[in-house]
Amino acid sequence: MIGRLSARWARVELTVAALLALSITALILLNVITRSIGSALFWVDELAIYAMAWMTFLGASAALHFGHTVAITILTDSLPPLLRRITAKLVDVVVLIFALFMIWFCWRWYSPLELARQGFDTQAFQGATFNFIYAEPTSTLGIRKFWVWMVMWAFAIGATLHSVANLLDQGTKDETASS
Repeated sequence: MIGRLSARWARVELTVAALLALSITALILLNVITRSIGSALFWVDELAIYAMAWMTFLGASAALHFGHTVAITILTDSLPPLLRRITAKLVDVVVLIFALFMIWFCWRWYSPLELARQGFDTQAFQGATFNFIYAEPTSTLGIRKFWVWMVMWAFAIGATLHSVANLLDQGTKDETASS
């Protein structure tokens, strides 16, 4: 069940990442056109950067599911199959630990319980915690940056899901991931 959920979530991540890649191309093209006619839209640069960041994090999370992450296999390629599978599972454990730390860091960064304790009043939240995550606006778009940074939550949750699914997998991806 977790494997199927991981596969569905990876497909969603890749679909959104592909749409973001398309939007980056369109934004850059729009930027070229508007600059060439002397009427630059400065928010386009910022939006393209944020779209690229989202695309990268979503693609990285999906890569964990599909086993398409960057790996140096000079050592593991020389191991016998059993040790290779054990090493792959240890890597999955390290990725899971990293993903769980990411969730914990996001939790501490966003402090949702403290925000709720302050009645979702961002001014009171800032005064109580000296955390200004909900106040900082983007440079040209004018939206709050915490919306942009939500990709960290998506990455952390996706990476956790994919690493758990990989740990529970019986090893069919382990041999194919290194080839």
